[in-house]
Amino acid sequence: MSPTGTVVEPAAVSVPTLAQVAELAGVSPATASRVINGSARVSHHARAQVEDAIRRLGYVRHRPSSRPAGRSTGSIAAVVCEDSTRVFADPFFARVLHGARRALGKSSQLVILMAGGGQQAVAGYLRGGHAAGVLLVSTRGDHPLLHAAAGVPVVLAGRPQADSWIPHVDIDDRGGARAAVEHLLNSGRRAIGTIAGPPDTILGADRLAGYRDAVTDAGMLSSGLVAYGDLRQASGEHAMNRLLDRWPTIDAVLVASDLMAAGAMRALHRAKRRVPDDVAVIGFGDSAIAQHLRPRLTTVHQPLEEMGARATHELLSRIAGKPVTGQSIVLSTKLIVRESA
Repeated sequence: MSPTGTVVEPAAVSVPTLAQVAELAGVSPATASRVINGSARVSHHARAQVEDAIRRLGYVRHRPSSRPAGRSTGSIAAVVCEDSTRVFADPFFARVLHGARRALGKSSQLVILMAGGGQQAVAGYLRGGHAAGVLLVSTRGDHPLLHAAAGVPVVLAGRPQADSWIPHVDIDDRGGARAAVEHLLNSGRRAIGTIAGPPDTILGADRLAGYRDAVTDAGMLSSGLVAYGDLRQASGEHAMNRLLDRWPTIDAVLVASDLMAAGAMRALHRAKRRVPDDVAVIGFGDSAIAQHLRPRLTTVHQPLEEMGARATHELLSRIAGKPVTGQSIVLSTKLIVRESA
C-alpha cells in the first residue's frame, strides 16, 4: 500500500435519474421531486420509499445555478454522528474536521452539525437544501441521517457497512492493529491482551480483528485476553484491571485508543507493574497525549487530518461534477515506536 493510500476503483455506472428514483419508490416523479426538495406535503411512507430508492440508486440532485433566497450556494455540512460528550473528549473528530476545514480553504463554508441527540433538527437542515454536500463523520458506519441527505453528494469519513453505496475515505485500522501486535511478538512478548473499542463501531471491530489476525497467526489463544472500553480514559483503566484479574501473567496489551492506553498505564502503575518492563503498552491514534505520558506511548499513527482532507476533496469533486477517484480510499497507518513498548 502506498503512503497516500489504496484506491479501489468502482465499475462504470450510468447516472441515475429522477424518473428511476420514482419508479423504484413506486411513486410519481412529482412526489419524488417534492421529497428531494424538502417539501412537507408528502406522507411519511412515501418519503421513506423515495429516500430508500435514492440511497439504493446513489441518486444525486442536479441543482440549477439560480437558487431560492435563503439557501446556501456553497456550504458543506459536516455531520458528526456521535454523542457530544465523546465528540469533545476524543481528538479523532477534531483532527478529521481540521483536515476538512484546511481542504476547503476559502472556497466554501463548513457548517458542523452534531447529530448525537438532535437528529430531527439536523435532518430538517439537510432536507431544506441548505448544504451543497454532506461530509458524514462517523465511527459506526451507515447512519439514519443518510436518508435525510438524499439528493446531495455525500462522502463518509470512515468505513460504511458492507455493500453500501456511500463513497468513503477510511484508515486501515485492521492492518495497524496487526502491525502493533507483530511488534510485540518480535520483542518477545507472549501473553498479549487487548483493550478493544466498542464492538458496535467499525473502528472497534477492525482493531480487534487485526489483533486476532496476529495472535492467531502466531498460534496463540486470545481467550480471556480481550476486554472492552468506550475509548475514554476511565474505561481503559477499568478494562486493564479486568485483564490483570483474569490473566495475572499478561506481559503486553494493545489498546484501541490513546486515551484508554493512558487509563491502562494508570491501572498498571497502581498494580505496581512497570511499563514496559513488566507490561508493554501500545495505543492507537498518535494523539497529543501519547507524548505526554511517562513513559511516552508507542502508538499506531492514523492520518486523520489527511482523512478529512481527502474526504472533502472527493466531496467537492462530486459537487462540481468532476471525475472522482473512486468509491473507496483506504489510507495506511504507521507504528510510532516510543518507550512504552
